Amino acid sequence: MATPSHTRQEPSYTHGQMPRTAVLLCNLGTPDEATASAVRRYLAQFLSDPRVVEIPRLLWLPILHGIILRVRPARSAAKYASVWTPEGSPLKVWTQKQALMLRGWLGESGQAVDVRYAMRYGNPSIASQMDALKADGVTRVLILPAYPQYSATTTASVFDDVYAWAARTRNIPELRFVNRYHDDPGYIEALCKRVRDFWQMHGRPDQLVMSFHGVPERTLHLGDPYHCECHKTARLLAAGLGLAPEQYKLTFQSRFGKAKWLEPYTEPTLKLMGAAGVKRVDVVCPGFTADCLETLEEIAQEARDAFIESGGKEFNYIPCLNDSNEWITALSGIAQNHMQGWPMKAPDAQTLAASRAAALALGAAN
Repeated sequence: MATPSHTRQEPSYTHGQMPRTAVLLCNLGTPDEATASAVRRYLAQFLSDPRVVEIPRLLWLPILHGIILRVRPARSAAKYASVWTPEGSPLKVWTQKQALMLRGWLGESGQAVDVRYAMRYGNPSIASQMDALKADGVTRVLILPAYPQYSATTTASVFDDVYAWAARTRNIPELRFVNRYHDDPGYIEALCKRVRDFWQMHGRPDQLVMSFHGVPERTLHLGDPYHCECHKTARLLAAGLGLAPEQYKLTFQSRFGKAKWLEPYTEPTLKLMGAAGVKRVDVVCPGFTADCLETLEEIAQEARDAFIESGGKEFNYIPCLNDSNEWITALSGIAQNHMQGWPMKAPDAQTLAASRAAALALGAAN
């Protein structure tokens, strides 16, 4: 069996080093710019992931590089441009802000925990952020995906990237992983508060549509729990809002390719509702914790147009959790629950002095 090649430059090891804890908040990713070339680089990485496209490589890669990456980037770049902000990609802006706020929330609770964000595809990469944490002396890392519902296409892919980094690393930090929090009470309450606040300002709709990102239907039959976890989130959100079953619908968006994906599909459902005389629809995307192309363009623009053109009168998109206080509080609780037993409090001056003295003594002895 071949021995892995450890090519990474390890930070200098220090005897008596105090343990340090960090959280790495991982989101899906985004192009660096809203240009065809940047989108092409991003899509090449994203769509080459065998967790995302489960088609044999010999069949898929010629299609990806021969057709998709020649046609799709320009169209996608125009969509990205329609939601791009002066600070950059909305997904990156919100994820970065969430990481900064989470660090502050944990600090206010007395936890000395570093928090960084990373993207599974694009920048900053998971590997680069793990390298930076090691360079800063971090010895324990909690991997916290930005996906409340577990899927092999998203959550497991983040874990794959961490494992790949670890395979090239000699001195691996202690690692923990958050698989899911689709039914976490804090997360559900943050969603409820988001919707309630919107309704308090704008009134209630005829129907609330909860749109989750879609995945191929075959993943459900292969054992992926994503479909069930989306339904549980929807039930808990509906219960928190006091909605009867006929007052809301769960749908799946962002279908790609010709295969059958989880149903019902979001846009066709909205078209049917508009044609059936439903006057006002509000759409919320519980599976996205930060606004991005799929919420701001696909839902707030394309889905809205489809509903109105089919006869609907009013369409409202309810923004993602983003930087809401309730969400950062929930995120802090999720992180702390998974870091139990790890030393997270800042050491006092006496402890630091004793640690330095011990380190010096060990250094002298060696």
